[in-house]
Amino acid sequence: MSNVISHSLLTDFDTNLFKAGKYFKAYEKLGSHIIEVDGQWGTYFAVWAPNAERVAVMGNFNGWNRTSHPLSSRWDHSGIWEGFVPGIGRGELYKYAILAKDGRALEKGDPFALFWEIPPNTASIVWDLEYEWQDQDWLKKRKDIAGLDKPYSVYECHIGSWRKKAGGTESLSYREMADDLVKYVQDMGFTHIEFMPVMEHPYFPSWGYQITGYFAPTSRFGLPEDFMYLVDKFHQAGIGVLLDWVPSHFPNDAHGLADFDGTHLYDHADPRQGFHPDWKSCIFNYGRNEVRSFLISNALFWLKQYHIDGLRVDAVASMLYLDYSREEGQWIPNKYGGNENLEAISFLKEFNEAVYKECPDAVTIAEESTSWSGVSRPTYTGGLGFGQKWMMGWMHDSLNYFKKDPVHRRYHHNEITFSLVYAFTENFQLPLSHDEVVHGKGAIISRMPGDEWQRFANLRLLYGYMFMHPGTQLLFMGGEFGQTSEWSLENGLDWGLLEFDYHKGVQTWVKVLNHFYRTTSALYEKQFNQDGFEWIDLGDHQNSVLSFIRKGENEDQSLIVICNFTPVVREGYKVGIPFKGTYKEVLNSNEESYGGSGDHTDNKLKSTQGTWHGRPHFLQLTLPPLSVVVLEKVKRATRKKAVKK
Repeated sequence: MSNVISHSLLTDFDTNLFKAGKYFKAYEKLGSHIIEVDGQWGTYFAVWAPNAERVAVMGNFNGWNRTSHPLSSRWDHSGIWEGFVPGIGRGELYKYAILAKDGRALEKGDPFALFWEIPPNTASIVWDLEYEWQDQDWLKKRKDIAGLDKPYSVYECHIGSWRKKAGGTESLSYREMADDLVKYVQDMGFTHIEFMPVMEHPYFPSWGYQITGYFAPTSRFGLPEDFMYLVDKFHQAGIGVLLDWVPSHFPNDAHGLADFDGTHLYDHADPRQGFHPDWKSCIFNYGRNEVRSFLISNALFWLKQYHIDGLRVDAVASMLYLDYSREEGQWIPNKYGGNENLEAISFLKEFNEAVYKECPDAVTIAEESTSWSGVSRPTYTGGLGFGQKWMMGWMHDSLNYFKKDPVHRRYHHNEITFSLVYAFTENFQLPLSHDEVVHGKGAIISRMPGDEWQRFANLRLLYGYMFMHPGTQLLFMGGEFGQTSEWSLENGLDWGLLEFDYHKGVQTWVKVLNHFYRTTSALYEKQFNQDGFEWIDLGDHQNSVLSFIRKGENEDQSLIVICNFTPVVREGYKVGIPFKGTYKEVLNSNEESYGGSGDHTDNKLKSTQGTWHGRPHFLQLTLPPLSVVVLEKVKRATRKKAVKK
């Protein structure tokens, strides 16, 4: 007599959707679910393994016996095995014992498991998500703050290394981060936190990008409900939460998705399509409908079950191109002979359509490093449908420019202006991410030239230029206070640096920039629109000075932005302006409170009539060294008429 009761949560409609690649709530039925059947409580299991000879559930409950609890293969040719095991519930360890057709005995974790053992242990855990959310106010107002014309400043964070405890030997838990990290991000003024992948991964130094448990937050830092609590606390503090999402590849660990039923079920059998040479990992088969159901279900799972506000999709370029990181002869062209991955393109479009249909106030962001057209354009116009795209070109050009000695910058002026040639072809986010402080690149501050004062002045100038540039911003943890060493998983951030004035000054400057960005409509209302930007002078390479205008819906509230990329104080510098009037300085990265020298222009500047930079009026001011200065027109006070009684 079997120890498993024949039972199904899946309907024929469900499995037909699954086979068609349209079952976007697969997590509701596949995996393990605690239910009651005929008066008995237990766990229902369902797993997709179409090429297996036999599938059973094993765990602590049966002494890890491979055959005592067999599942039944559904009659509908869906490839799903299922069954109900009475008497086991929350907290039970389990795996699927799969007998491959070639006779191999495989032991696999559950692709839909909600919780896993702490690595290096590899069993899945029966779980249900019981949590009382307190973020109703956030969810109600999210639709009003999620538009492309709203401020969007992101703090990128790796949970395990943001701050260490126990003498630097342990990471904070999800609950501890809900106390410390939430307060910090709120105080710094970022609108969003972005977590590098939190999904369960066996190898900590992969930073979370080699995922085995796509539906489970890593157990290293607590329970699934603890991560929900962390998200909840961010929302209660008015901060959105983004997750890195990795549909581009997965590791070949024995307990994971690779070789799942004895075949290349989730990936391609041909290594020219299914093996990633950079990461030594497996590439999803986007042409297989059940894989599309799995991945899109996963995306919607985080948005709906964990109230996540958006997904930053990793390594999109590696998905789009069949020859990505491959030499000639190492890849297979598409049916038209080209290098475009047609199946991946179709998948990404469908993923974005599903997200914006089911969660219209969420956002998807592409890490895409090529000139692929229309990444952040709607699918109905031929685009991929993402909400935003990382502006990798801006990042590379800006860092290359800033590392040069200022005396040579006049010969590289095009590097700091080129991004505006294409700035409005996509909805760009300007990233200074974790990728820029690893693999021997050092910290951002370490690339700044000059003595200590100049290095920190350059860093403040870089951040000021970044926030004044059209688009949204992303800054990796530690960058906001000038972390001096390369990011280390083991050591975490060096918070002791904030005892020093220069580091404290940078942190204060970033805080001011965030506040200014969030409260200044000229910086966000048209941040993805050509109408929101106008050059004053992009050609002053001799002085290494840039000047431009940022505009919102109300042009009277426009900003004049001037960047001096040299340590030379420039007195009497003229800047052409479109409107006469009195202007005041509203930002200056050279203020003493930020670690600057205190050189600044007069508090109020009156325009002079006369053509300059092709404009009818100009301002004449002192430009502080290695600084960004932002000016705003002083609004004329309106005099109220006396009211006769």
